[in-house]
Amino acid sequence: MTKVGIDSNLFERARQAATKAGFSSVEELITTAIEKELKRLGEADAEKQVADQLRGLGYIE
Repeated sequence: MTKVGIDSNLFERARQAATKAGFSSVEELITTAIEKELKRLGEADAEKQVADQLRGLGYIE
């Protein structure tokens, strides 16, 4: 497992949020947040690729 440094104030906020949201740990909250963001970025890239293809075919400007 790789370790990442995080500001202590941010960690405390994450700890409180993890408890409120029912996560078993701060690590679980952070892992979930990173996975969601990576998925969102991947979807944005896919949408851009489709738009580029449609633009190349002349369907959109």
